[in-house]
Amino acid sequence: MEAATASAPRETTARGRRPGPLGLGRRALDWLLNAYAGLALLYLLLPIFIIIVFSFNNPRGRFNFIWQEFSLDAWKDPFGVPGIGDALLASLEIAVLSTVIATILGTMTAIALVRYEFRARAATNFFIFIPLATPEVVLGAALLSLFLNAGAALGFGTILIAHVMFNLSFVVITVRSRLIGFDRSLEEAAQDLGATAWETFRLVTLPLIMPGVVSAGLLAFALSIDDFVITYFNNGSTITFPLFIWGAARVAIPPQIYVIASMIFLFTLAMMLLTVWQQRRAERMAAVRPDEEE
Repeated sequence: MEAATASAPRETTARGRRPGPLGLGRRALDWLLNAYAGLALLYLLLPIFIIIVFSFNNPRGRFNFIWQEFSLDAWKDPFGVPGIGDALLASLEIAVLSTVIATILGTMTAIALVRYEFRARAATNFFIFIPLATPEVVLGAALLSLFLNAGAALGFGTILIAHVMFNLSFVVITVRSRLIGFDRSLEEAAQDLGATAWETFRLVTLPLIMPGVVSAGLLAFALSIDDFVITYFNNGSTITFPLFIWGAARVAIPPQIYVIASMIFLFTLAMMLLTVWQQRRAERMAAVRPDEEE
């Protein structure tokens, strides 16, 4: 009884005690980290927010730089500027084709680098990072020299080859990071149950690495549709959406450009959110285990 009576005031005092210097330091650190993260996020999203806001502007001149009044005219006719629809279509075609090709080749390359031992494996791992570290100006000029020496006509095809080339590295790195933590016992279990190598890949491996493949594809699409420097060196007579904006900026910046940019951003954001939702859903399903008692 005496021990219990003696411990009661101590517990009351401990609970009513104000946080010590260590607790205050942790709270201050948490507050600083949250403030820093908020400022960094604001810094990244502020230009995109301005683009979306100025897509509803009704400029009085040819340049959409100063806010005048709210208007929906640009959203009602986003392709009203001559040539902007053809430029966007060319960008979408190149982005889709280069994304599909780079995703397929990059996924196969990543599987080969992670799963198999071969003589050029170390060299391949090294050269995969070169397009990431090389400045785009140098890369675009090098590709232009390659195409001219090979006698290739500059245009849609050369842009597609260039986009596949620099997208391939991003796909390989993204998919490889997913494969490194892959549980090989699942594939072994499928083969023990009679599945062939192709069935194991199609029914076990590919569904489990699909979030990484989709993420790599979205990254490749985003890099391709807004590339300017490499495309400028190798476009020939083909005009993509970034090249159209660069050419129009000398004369005018209509609000339709902001509208299409907002559409691209919102579409990419929706696809990324869908990918994150599917990845979390797959993780929850993988964590479910049947009840041992049943």
